[in-house]
This record gives sequence, C-alpha cells and structure tokens, in this order.
Amino acid sequence: MSIEITLPDGSVRRYDNPITGLDVAGDIGPGLAKASLAMYLNDQLVDLSTTLTESSRIAFLTRDKDAALELLRHDAAHVMAQAVKELYPETQVTIGPAIENGFYYDFHREESFTPEDLHKIESRMAELVEQNIPIQREVWHRDEAIAFFEKEGETFKAELIRDLPQDEVISLYRQGDFIDLCLGPHLPSTGKLGKAFKIMKLAGAYWRGDATNPQLQRIYGTCWRDPKELKKYLHMLEEAEKRDHRKLGKEMGLFHQQEEAVGSMFWHPKGWRARRALENYIRGKMERNGYQEIATPQIMDRKLWEQSGHWDKYGEDMFTFCTHDHKDMAIKPMNCPGHVQIFKQGLKSYRDLPIRFGEFTTLFRNEAHGALHGLMRARSFSQDDAHIFCTEEQINPETAAFITMLREVYKDFGFDDIRIKFSTRPENRAGGDETWDKAESALQSAVDSLGLECELNPGEGAFYGPKLEFVLKDAIGRDWQCGTLQVDFVLPERLDAEYVGEDGARHRPVMLHRAVLGSLERFLGIVIESSAGHLPMWMAPVPVVIATITDDARDWALSVADKLKTAGVYCELDLRNEKIGYKVREHSKAKVPQIWVVGKNEAEAHQVAVRQLGSKNNDVLDLDDALQKLIDATLPPV
Repeated sequence: MSIEITLPDGSVRRYDNPITGLDVAGDIGPGLAKASLAMYLNDQLVDLSTTLTESSRIAFLTRDKDAALELLRHDAAHVMAQAVKELYPETQVTIGPAIENGFYYDFHREESFTPEDLHKIESRMAELVEQNIPIQREVWHRDEAIAFFEKEGETFKAELIRDLPQDEVISLYRQGDFIDLCLGPHLPSTGKLGKAFKIMKLAGAYWRGDATNPQLQRIYGTCWRDPKELKKYLHMLEEAEKRDHRKLGKEMGLFHQQEEAVGSMFWHPKGWRARRALENYIRGKMERNGYQEIATPQIMDRKLWEQSGHWDKYGEDMFTFCTHDHKDMAIKPMNCPGHVQIFKQGLKSYRDLPIRFGEFTTLFRNEAHGALHGLMRARSFSQDDAHIFCTEEQINPETAAFITMLREVYKDFGFDDIRIKFSTRPENRAGGDETWDKAESALQSAVDSLGLECELNPGEGAFYGPKLEFVLKDAIGRDWQCGTLQVDFVLPERLDAEYVGEDGARHRPVMLHRAVLGSLERFLGIVIESSAGHLPMWMAPVPVVIATITDDARDWALSVADKLKTAGVYCELDLRNEKIGYKVREHSKAKVPQIWVVGKNEAEAHQVAVRQLGSKNNDVLDLDDALQKLIDATLPPV
C-alpha cells in the first residue's frame, strides 16, 4: 500500500515505503531541502527527520515565514545552553524557552556570570553554528533519562522528568555531546540557526518561579532570521533607550517617582498640563459621541466586589482594608460595578438604550513591584473608561461607532498601523459556557458585519466576556495594546441590571466595556516615546517660551507674554542674563515646540523671531501673525 503525501498546493506524491520529511523536500527539489527548517505534519510542527508512515498532509516551514522565528529562537536557547556547558561544565541547565523577540535560558551556577562570560558564550555559539552539528531527536525510557541526568549532575532536569505525566513521551535532543530534555521540534542542525543572534543581558530568576526555590541566573538573547532583521531590532532598542519616557519626563520636567509612593507619579505642573490636555481631548471626543460623564466611589464594600466576581477573580490585584466598624473594603481597580449601580437607579426602557457612561476617576491596582515601569505600568492611573448599556441588536452599531472613534483618535496621534486581536474565554472566568457562547457569537457577528480582520488570541478574554484588543505600532516599530472592547452578559446578570423591553417584560442589558486610550498615563508615555518628546502643540505643557537676547527687549517680552495669556495660550518667559544660544539649547532639550526670540530689533518692529523645535532657523513674524498661527496650532483636534 503506497503512502500519499498531500502538499499545500493540492498535489499528491506517492511513496512505496516510509520516508522522512527531509527526503520529501529533497524529492521536490534540492533548494527546498536546503531552505526547510521543519515541517507541518497534519498542521502540527515536527522535525524534518520525522518519518512519514501513512498518508498525510505536510507543508514545509522555511526561513522566510514568520513562524520560523519561534523555532529559531528555541534553537538559539539550546545552542546557548550547549555553549555554557562547554565553557562552564559545572553549570546546571534548567529551562530555556523562546520568548517575544528572543529567548532565555536559566542556569544554576555558584559563581556569577560576568559581562566577559556573556561575550565568550556568544562567541562560542557562533562556533557551534559554524560546526553545523546535527540535531537528533531520541526517545528515552523515563527511568533511563532520570538516571542519565542525575549522573550528569543535572538535578533540575531529573526533577522535570519526574514531574511529567506517566504517559508522557520522554524526548531528548542530542547536539554533539550535549543532550537536553525537550518536546521539540528543532532545526536539522546548528548551522541552520545562522548568526543573527546576540546575547543581551543577565537577570535573576527562581527555579519554577518560586522564591523559596534555588536562585538561578537567566541569560537573555535575541534571535532573528537574518542580520538585517537583527540590526533593525538593535537599532529599535537604541532608539527606545533614547526615548525612554522616564528619561524624557525628567528632562522635560513632567513628573518624578520616589520610594514613598512606589508605582505612582508625582506630577509636576508641566506634566499635569500635558496629562490634563490628553484627558480633556478624549473627554471632548466622548461627549461628541454621546457619552455622559459620571463619577463613582473609589472605595466600595467587599459585598459588591463579591457579587460582581472581582473579589474572586481579581482579588490579588486589589488594594483592600478593614474599616473601624469591621467592614472589608476595596479601592476600586476598575469602574464597571459602579457604573451598573448608576444604571440601576430608576427604571430604564428599551427606548433609553443605548446608555453610554464614561469616567476618569483614578484606579488602583496592586501590580507586582517587578512589573512596574514608570507611566507604562503603575499602581494608580486613570482610564478613558466607559460602559455602554444596550440591547443585543445594538451591539453591531455600537461596535462600529466605537471603532470609528478609536481610529479617529489614533490618527490624531499619528498611529495609522493598527491590528485587532479577538480574545476568547479564559480558563478562570465567570458565567457558564452557554453565556460565553452567546457573547463570543455576538462579538464575532459584529466583527463579521464590519469586515474586520482579527488575529485570534485564545484564552485572553476578560473574566466576564470576550474582547477585541486594538494594537497600535509606534514610530520605531513597537506594538502597544491600548484600546479594548468587551462584550459582557455576565455582570448585568450578577448585579441584577435590567430594562423594560418593547414587549413590556424585564430584560438584561448587554454591557460593552470599552476604552480607546486605556490608561491615560500609559498612553501619554507611549506618545512621549513615539514622538521622542515632541508632543503635539496642543498637548505640549509649554507650547512657547519667550526668550530675550538682551535686557533691552525685556519690556517687549513682557508685553508679548501678556498678549499670549489674554489669548488663552500658556507661555513661559526666559529673561535671564544668559546667551541666547544657551537658552535655545536648554529649552530645546526640554522639547518646547516654539521659542520666540526677541531682541532690540524685534521690540522696535513689534515682531518675534519664531524658532521651531528641531530647526536652526528663525522666522521673523509680526506679533499678530505669529500669535494667530500659534493659536491655530494649539487647538486640539475635534
């Protein structure tokens, strides 16, 4: 009986005997055999060396495919582990996965790795790639594998095998003298990895993430398909370091942090003006789109959070305390239960729907200390948070209206590259499967009706409903998930929200949780980094500084400042007895969009010399012309 191998183009190849995937690739052509890294066997990625014993569908994974990145990064981790073992034989290897943009491996070693060690490891990895060592999969008996690793002093690997299910196949991969426990798949040889990798940094870790277990040393690396991609990524990291919002925030005088309030900001006047401008901008957008702003208590009784499900599903991330009268309370991490309470005040009719509530009250989340990162990950923050109470028939038009607004907002900030993820039911969730089927079906219907292309993100929905996540790309190519839309049938049921339908009966509203910016603080951080601190004029904390060349122009500078203030434009004066070049450099470093330079000539002609941020030239304008242009530039988009 022949074996039929079906290829992606629908063609079929027949073989009389079992054959490996690599042999099939070679049969198709030597170029494909050389380019292939692994293969999909009936949609499952396996080694090229896998023997095909029955009729199957296969497709070859080549370097040009995006899916090749994870495989390359996984192998880079193994090549790094081999390099470490050869250079430092006393080291134990533990776990080493592929991660976003790279890989890591955790090692147990009494002596700490040094920067010089990391350089040696990277050089040794390059040598192993040059040697083009075959990578071979072997299946071992459980006891044999445990005995082997214990003999080698690899107690962590032995522990991993002991903890695997009894029916688990124990697969080991051999690279020369190096043998590692791994599910696979892997490249055919180390040479297929290429040299587009780099060791990045060293960090601490605990065995299996438990602080009571031995401490390990984690070496991170990055790996790409070719040197061009690696160079692009390293350049992006360099740019990201220059643009770090914490560094720019200090230079621009926006905010600072200190140990007495970990995870929160001390906003300086300039920073708060920028933050307030962002809030007022999105507030205006929401008001024009039919949202009503409300405010709900920041501290609420445990009973409400238990009823909503947050206490059970989200309790570890909430700040809680007990009052003098022995009531357990929580500082709110989100607004949704409070919004339901307002919806419930007074009987609602189907004619009242949709009702859109928005709120900007500060939220508090007990984020882990190690996860905190300036504005990007904080313990106190505000959101452009809103909830839409609607009928099932209104889900589609409300979703369409929300996405239209979201795209307008992102475009105002120069973000045109947007991806959408469809996140489905998580393992830890509220509500039964029937409810979730209904919610996911409703959201899918909205997606289909709008013709949206979505990337499936299984298991990442909110505990109360599936969601769309909107991911934007910034100026240096990084992705940021900001906006979200969630369809919720659970909270209205748990919190007993209802309206009177056209039939006169009581019905549960659908609750759409939505945000465009997400955390206002985080979005501001994203804008600072994407623009390298060159905030839009309407959002700049100081749109213009009036700087004098000589003391002769002092009175004219004061007069110009008064005219700006009368026009409602914030400005600052720099009347110091410093050289104008020094003043310009200082204010440029603070990312002031415009510097109006005034000297004796400008004072006599009632003019200002306008210098734009980043320009080396001044445009001399009559004051009224300069003022009108500035007013126009500082108007926020509508």
